[in-house]
Amino acid sequence: MPESWFASARREFHASLLTGTLTRSDGAIPSNADKGSVVSVAIANAILDQIGTSITGPKLPGQTAGANFEEICATYVRLAFAQLSHLRSGSFFVAKGGGISQFDQYAHLSALQAIAKTNREIATAIGSDYLIKPDVVIGRHPEDDAEINRNKFLVDGSVAKMTSLRKANSLRPILHASISCKWTLRSDRAQNARSEGLNLVRNRKGRLPHIAVITGEPMPTRLASLALGTGDIDCVYHFALTELRHAVAALDRDDTLELLDMMIEGNRLRDIADLPLDLVT
Repeated sequence: MPESWFASARREFHASLLTGTLTRSDGAIPSNADKGSVVSVAIANAILDQIGTSITGPKLPGQTAGANFEEICATYVRLAFAQLSHLRSGSFFVAKGGGISQFDQYAHLSALQAIAKTNREIATAIGSDYLIKPDVVIGRHPEDDAEINRNKFLVDGSVAKMTSLRKANSLRPILHASISCKWTLRSDRAQNARSEGLNLVRNRKGRLPHIAVITGEPMPTRLASLALGTGDIDCVYHFALTELRHAVAALDRDDTLELLDMMIEGNRLRDIADLPLDLVT
């Protein structure tokens, strides 16, 4: 039986990481492992052994590794989402970085920022947490009336004069998804993904975009710090969930495996291959 497109894309996603982002040191410590944790190193090594052969070399600086991970994730999402156009039609685009005020649901934040710059008291009162710049975004361009009316005469100048889907009403793209990419979760900054999600929920005018996190963190306890709970993030997506579960099961630590399975069975943790399909819903 031939390999499916998504199986091949997942393998190529891992191969891209193995070119320099996911490496192994001379001391056999994978670059996504916490060298101070025996369990983290063991799990990361077991994952790495399953997905391919890594480069042996020093660990990249955190900012460089993070930027590489974002780029690889953006490429994967762009290619995978394009394969699903038959399930969700429309003019979509995938981009790396950029502020949310460029999108229709959050355009009002630009005006808010301009007001805050002219008044210190207002700036102090409202803060700046709403100025979110997701790592990867999926946007949708508004549609011409000709496209909306392609199969039937649905709209004219007398109706639907406020919907952002019509280009006649607005030229701003619509934010379809906000994706945060966290190579590891060993810092308080990883929780920024949760606060960003909450701000996307609270500050929108219009539909809520998908809010997802992709991570390469090997430790289930650290994954749980972000995955457990609902309301701020749709789901956390692991770069190699199948391999992670095999690695944890081999440790013979029932408590760790139970925690991992709780996240999986509770729909709080999924594999990278699930993400594009979830994004078309």
